[in-house]
Amino acid sequence: MRKFLLLIWVLGTACSLWGQTEKGSWESLSTLQAGQKIQVVDANAKKHSGTLVSVSATAISLQEAGGEQSVAKQDVRSVKVSGHHRWRNTLIGGGVGAGAGAGILAAAWEDRGFVRGKGTGAAVGAAIGGAVGLAIGALMPTSNTVYSVKAH
Repeated sequence: MRKFLLLIWVLGTACSLWGQTEKGSWESLSTLQAGQKIQVVDANAKKHSGTLVSVSATAISLQEAGGEQSVAKQDVRSVKVSGHHRWRNTLIGGGVGAGAGAGILAAAWEDRGFVRGKGTGAAVGAAIGGAVGLAIGALMPTSNTVYSVKAH
């Protein structure tokens, strides 16, 4: 049990540190292609969503429902690229969770004699771990932050 809690703590710390990275290079926007779905947050915290038209050294332009919008570089706080990987993340999370749950409960329960019969602990662990993994996978963000700066 102690090893399991240590594993959860290590994974939780790694995930929280992963989310704290800052992407402050305007040049990173050069990897984007015209037509990609993006979201730009400006200095007033207003979100502009649409498809990328172009990126220059001074501004980013996107096509919104109401027409083309250009946001100056100094007013851009973040740029995110929309992804369509929710199902993929959900399935991967379920698979990883089921495998981890099966391994953990097979080792913990069957060695101590709590459950009679081979594989019962693994089956219960796979069900519990799979359900938790599915939930975590479904809740993972599907957008990727390409550019971000702290507000001045």
